[in-house]
Amino acid sequence: MRIFHILRAPVGGLFRHVCDLAQIQAELGHDVGIVCDSESGGDRADKILADLEQYCRLGIHRTAMPRLPGPGDIQALRSIGAIAKAAPVHILHGHGAKGGLYARMIAGKTGAKAIYTPHGGALHYAWNTPQGAIFLGAEKMMLRKTAGLSFVCQFEHDAFERKVGVRDVPVGIVHNGLWPHEFEPVVSDPDATDLLFVGELRVLKGVDVLIDALAQMDDDRHISLTIVGDGADRGHFEEQVRQSNLTARVRFTGALPAQEAFALGRIVVIPSRAESFPYIVLEAIAAGMPVIATRVGGIPEILPDKMLIEANDAKQLACIIQHSLDAPDCLAAAAGELAERASKHLSVYEMSREILAFYKVALGESG
Repeated sequence: MRIFHILRAPVGGLFRHVCDLAQIQAELGHDVGIVCDSESGGDRADKILADLEQYCRLGIHRTAMPRLPGPGDIQALRSIGAIAKAAPVHILHGHGAKGGLYARMIAGKTGAKAIYTPHGGALHYAWNTPQGAIFLGAEKMMLRKTAGLSFVCQFEHDAFERKVGVRDVPVGIVHNGLWPHEFEPVVSDPDATDLLFVGELRVLKGVDVLIDALAQMDDDRHISLTIVGDGADRGHFEEQVRQSNLTARVRFTGALPAQEAFALGRIVVIPSRAESFPYIVLEAIAAGMPVIATRVGGIPEILPDKMLIEANDAKQLACIIQHSLDAPDCLAAAAGELAERASKHLSVYEMSREILAFYKVALGESG
């Protein structure tokens, strides 16, 4: 098969999903290409894409893609359309709301089939908001141009069916997977903090709730936190730490690879307000890290109830953190059991094979 993956920003879990998928598809003998935004991702995305280039026989193409709808989308569609026509493909796989829009708008003009994976995207919005009405309305209109909907978790499927509907479009649910080398326990650094957050520094990720929870806990315990990542709200969180008199107990490191980040803390906390099926939870489990997370998105499909809390509840988060620190052996045992189970079910190879099989359904192939 000849496959183009289209996404906007080369950052986060969506970007990782595309890179993993493209590499395995290429290793299995398929011709693969990637199209993404030229103005986001920074040096880290540049390096990852450069390393991936050897697998992408159809090339890695970058063009300006605006985050919000606007005139810039017209030029982006022209550029991507020209790329797709120059290297005719069987599948245009759009990832995220913008990638999905471009793939489906272009597919009919190139003879390709459009597959769409939302990765959250427009599903974070509601119909009763102006932005939600625009984004969800666009999703509904695009259904007739969609050859297949591939979701990364049951939650994402259910949210899409409830907010947009799936009509008679073929549907697949394929969980994200990890590489074998990721299933190795991480040894904590000598100066590792009690708690660790790894992710994009946005209010959506609930970092402010974690800082509030830390402020509520007993000062005598000197519970410490490392915050790994960058994002638009970093300055806001740094100011919150100062205002809460927590500068001696909280450190910001900037973005780091997950395996490197995990050595900096002992318990991973994911306090998100919304998620799809986040890689960071999978990566933490695979590394044998204890995890505390909010009951949002597809996270309950991965973690047992005893590791989950409600979103936006700093008091409950503070309580479960204190309980976890009081019973480290129980936490470590639970983390070990999760890692063993995940190693049997969350493989990047299985993920890729299942998605390739779904492409065949979209193409009308039986085998």
